Amino acid sequence: MLMDVLSIVVYFALGMLLCLVGYKMFDVITPFDLQKELDDHNLGAGFAIAGMFIGIAIIIGGVILP
Repeated sequence: MLMDVLSIVVYFALGMLLCLVGYKMFDVITPFDLQKELDDHNLGAGFAIAGMFIGIAIIIGGVILP
């Protein structure tokens, strides 16, 4: 039981770390400042980031869970 909880915590931390790395990479390759666009309430930028997170989560989930 304890090992199951520990593996969940490790997979969660790994998933969050990889999502953060993916966000930073997405921020670098886009020609505009994502934080500024989000602060200006740009819905298009918000949807792009949401889609990016969903895509990265699907990929990470497929890699972590065989």
